[in-house]
Amino acid sequence: MSCNGCRVLRKGCSRACVLRPCLRWIDTAEAQGHATAFVARFFGRAAFMSLLSAVPDSQRPALFQSLLFEACGRTINPVGGAVGLLCTGNWHLCQAAVNAVLNGDALAPLPSHPTAGSFPPTPVSEPKRRSAASPSSSSAFFPRDMDLWLFPRPAAGASEETPANSEGSVATASGAPTLLNLFG
Repeated sequence: MSCNGCRVLRKGCSRACVLRPCLRWIDTAEAQGHATAFVARFFGRAAFMSLLSAVPDSQRPALFQSLLFEACGRTINPVGGAVGLLCTGNWHLCQAAVNAVLNGDALAPLPSHPTAGSFPPTPVSEPKRRSAASPSSSSAFFPRDMDLWLFPRPAAGASEETPANSEGSVATASGAPTLLNLFG
């Protein structure tokens, strides 16, 4: 007898079925079929089966659940997906979307989702400051001097100006730049 996933995808089911162990966490046969059809439609049947076949048997149920949550998250929040909903504190929307899929309901993007087009996601709570001496909360996360240099770092006591040489010239022993003949 074929599993509910294979039945929905109209493919042959065997004892070594890739889908059967993935659907055990879903209670009803109808919900198993809805979840399988939704994920297969979102990722494509061949890609979905290829993804499941590529991981070890013990990780397939977790992968199926992750794919279901990501497909639901991307459907309701196309920019951020499930991770965007989690980061913005709106994980309940993703869970509600998964429950809707399991019930056979259709999903649509959230028209008024506050982070649908914003990056980076807005934080859920105000971040803690690193020290009391910092003048603003942004300086704790974006240091002004990160000690990054485009050219080799000057020696102690040397000037911090950029070298007079450009990529197209080389300093000779006398110190005068000489043009390189790159095409000769």
